Amino acid sequence: MSDTKAPITIKKYANRRLYNTATSSYVTLDHLCQMVKDNDDFVVYDAKTGEDITRSVLTQIIVEEEGKGGQNLLPIPFLRQLIGFYGDSLGGLVPRYLEYSMQSFHRNEEQMRQYMQQALDGLFPFNPIEEMNRQNIALFESAIKMFTPFYNEASGEAGAPGDPRPSESALQEMQSRLTVMQQQLDELAKHKK
Repeated sequence: MSDTKAPITIKKYANRRLYNTATSSYVTLDHLCQMVKDNDDFVVYDAKTGEDITRSVLTQIIVEEEGKGGQNLLPIPFLRQLIGFYGDSLGGLVPRYLEYSMQSFHRNEEQMRQYMQQALDGLFPFNPIEEMNRQNIALFESAIKMFTPFYNEASGEAGAPGDPRPSESALQEMQSRLTVMQQQLDELAKHKK
């Protein structure tokens, strides 16, 4: 038997109302946003067709959060690059890469929170936080370079014009950068202990 709970089922009706079948109550996008933050797994189905519309509802939550003002997590250049990958032959790699990057960032986030806690307790100066921030920025910049466009800085070689496939050396460069990023993450994990 598995210990994992089945995701909560949310039904979206034609009037755009969302119904939580676990609590037998109507919910809002703000409720679903809080469920995400609380790590409550859910799926959203169209009540009429039965179609899984979880992705579009989660996207709608992101759009609303970005529109609230205050904290914007998605920089415009990132959004432009992301849009550029739709329909691209490398588009299939992007979801896995973004998922991996967010998992890595989450691991670093926990470390940063620990440093902050220790700094506020007066145990450590803020230097570890600044260093962690620099490392996260370096990892993010490295990640962006991997996908813009496949260009090998060492050899000056790129894929042939009109050829959607990156050159072999560009793929090797991407693998090399991923390896370096993993080594940096492993190094950060060592410092965490």
